[in-house]
Amino acid sequence: MLPPIGTLDKGIKMTELHAATLWVGLHVLFMGYLKARVGATRSSTKINFGDGDNEKMQRALRVQGNAVEDVPTILIGIVMLALVSAPLWFIHSCGGVLLVSRMLHAFGLAKSSGLTFGRLVGTIGSMLALIAVAGGCIYFAFQ
Repeated sequence: MLPPIGTLDKGIKMTELHAATLWVGLHVLFMGYLKARVGATRSSTKINFGDGDNEKMQRALRVQGNAVEDVPTILIGIVMLALVSAPLWFIHSCGGVLLVSRMLHAFGLAKSSGLTFGRLVGTIGSMLALIAVAGGCIYFAFQ
């Protein structure tokens, strides 16, 4: 029998803080993946510092850099939402949209420095997550 919605496998009810912690953990894993890609690109291009005016290295650095620009701020907002007891569905929606968007953006930019489907959808999704989290933080601060 499946556990009730909103509970973990051990029967522990998933709280808002559990939900935020889940999304922080998944994003940290993804950021680790991006960091490893930069390291692998450095190794394959033999560029130990900077970008060496190499497009492959520049793209790898920008993929990681773009995530670094958005992910930490939005995750702080998601944790704050959990601390003010925002609804679980809202926390999960924001975390999920952000993760899928950052992945699409990363894979799109990794393929081409031009406009790609992944970059476009990833950028739009990241902005939606940013706006939702900001709006949610402001709204739930007064609840």
